[in-house]
Amino acid sequence: MSETTALEDRVKALEEEVAELKRRGGPKETVGEWLDRISGRMAKYPEFDELVRLGREAREADRPNDGS
Repeated sequence: MSETTALEDRVKALEEEVAELKRRGGPKETVGEWLDRISGRMAKYPEFDELVRLGREAREADRPNDGS
């Protein structure tokens, strides 16, 4: 079997799997519902504040220096 044929077979299998997943459907969830469900879950952990601080520092370090 050639590499092209093998790739075509894999793509076909993936397309069939996606079609099956679409047929099954499932609950449709909006972003807001997902966010409401998880919002605040880490608030009780003191380490979370440190993670937020470190994330902020990392983002600020990645910003280009404006030369001032």
